[in-house]
Amino acid sequence: MTKPVPSPQPIELDCADATLALEMTRWLSHLRAERRLSPKTLEAYARDLRQCLIFLSQYWGRKVTIKGFAALEASDIRAFMAMRRADDIGGRSLMRALAGLRSFGRFLEREGKGKVGALSAIRAPKIGKSLPKPIQMAAAKRFADADERAGEDRDPWIWARDAAVMALLYGSGLRISEALGLKKRDVPLPGEGDVIIVTGKGNKTRMVPVLQNVLALIADYTAVCPHQLNPEGPIFVGARGGPLSPRIIQLTMERLRGALGLPDSATPHALRHSFATHLLSRGGDLRAIQELLGHASLSTTQIYTGIDSERLLEVYKTAHPRG
Repeated sequence: MTKPVPSPQPIELDCADATLALEMTRWLSHLRAERRLSPKTLEAYARDLRQCLIFLSQYWGRKVTIKGFAALEASDIRAFMAMRRADDIGGRSLMRALAGLRSFGRFLEREGKGKVGALSAIRAPKIGKSLPKPIQMAAAKRFADADERAGEDRDPWIWARDAAVMALLYGSGLRISEALGLKKRDVPLPGEGDVIIVTGKGNKTRMVPVLQNVLALIADYTAVCPHQLNPEGPIFVGARGGPLSPRIIQLTMERLRGALGLPDSATPHALRHSFATHLLSRGGDLRAIQELLGHASLSTTQIYTGIDSERLLEVYKTAHPRG
């Protein structure tokens, strides 16, 4: 049973009648008191609903009433969203606006003021994935330099461990979970192998090349690590010998990017992104990069590495027999 919401003074709206304006005020009071939404969210919801009511008033040529709002059609909402897109509004803002309209519609329904069925028929706008920016090649290499952390008040073996992990992320393009999931038996000694078997998403395994200088950094770390590293246990361990938390590497990169003058986008995942981007810029094959990253779809690799259509066309012309 919904707790009754007091009726404050209604918001004055030229685009809607007094009854609808009153319900809008009561809705915002409900969100503030019952849902405890932040002031910024309430402000954004109120602004989005007001913009929608202004649009509908102009679109229909009359003030919006509760009955009119409840009778909204999907085409009305799509027209409003198209208008907002024309104002260069991003997908996240459109998604928030639609969420606010749906919240107001549910409030009206609970209060017995009608059901806005059209709102449930509208799909939320797609939001493009935000990918980390690649780190410059020289800076990416410096993350794997243990000397960069020489001023820190930490044990030298921890410097060596962090350098080895970050060298592996950049040198082989691993996800941080894949690197920290490696067992000691999975990693060959320098000169005794050049690939590692990695377990990725969906528990799928893949074979990934590993550079000899990366293996050397890992061997330097294992030689000074004070904890016993069992063949079946993780090769990278925390200060007390347990599994190493990804957060430790994230914090290490936070400290280092400050010293190197790099932006907040320089994260462990950005090292993987840099691996793919730098390979591609040096003529790496797109399909091979897909295999190295463990992507099931080539389209994922295309988005991940920021390849444009011209680069794809170049790869196609080079690879196709009649190109």
